[in-house]
Amino acid sequence: MGATVLVLPFAALLRGSTALYLSGLAPTWPALAGGALLAVLAAILPAAVVVKRVTGRAHPWRVAKWVALPIVLVYCAQALLFLSQGHAKTGEVRSYYRTLHPLLRLGVSTLALVDGDLVVTDTRRTRSDYARMGMPAAEWSMHYPQSDGYVHAMDLRTLDRGGLRNWLTGLYFGAIGLRVLRHVGTADHLHVVLPLSRK
Repeated sequence: MGATVLVLPFAALLRGSTALYLSGLAPTWPALAGGALLAVLAAILPAAVVVKRVTGRAHPWRVAKWVALPIVLVYCAQALLFLSQGHAKTGEVRSYYRTLHPLLRLGVSTLALVDGDLVVTDTRRTRSDYARMGMPAAEWSMHYPQSDGYVHAMDLRTLDRGGLRNWLTGLYFGAIGLRVLRHVGTADHLHVVLPLSRK
């Protein structure tokens, strides 16, 4: 029960924002704001329990305003802006992190909280990158910046992670509304895609 209460705000943030975006109900940033609002609502109960234990009382509105909202905002800012060096294959991958769609950034940053071995191996590509890898340039690649200016695909390392762990990683990204494929083009990896919004 306790774990469910702690996971619920993350689920609300990730699944809520992705559902709003993919359905076409909201573009990127309003969708993210909607998911953050759902996360705040989901965080009120656990935050109120902690506040009540510390202070002896907890008013839901004050808990939402002074505890849940700041925690969600700080978490989102950190997830959107930073990818630790240990979770990026190269410095170049890390430098391209902010070109990833914000919902992909939220998804991978959240998983990195519980998966210390998670490694993003590729994000943004150019046509010359495909030539360098000995592959034909894929005109439809979601690794290219899309019409919204963001890259909609990232690749994750599968090597030495085991079948179950890779399956669970795919299950996680699928559960939050992303598409996951196992690719073996240049090297075995999980290819995670945020489809374009149905607007």
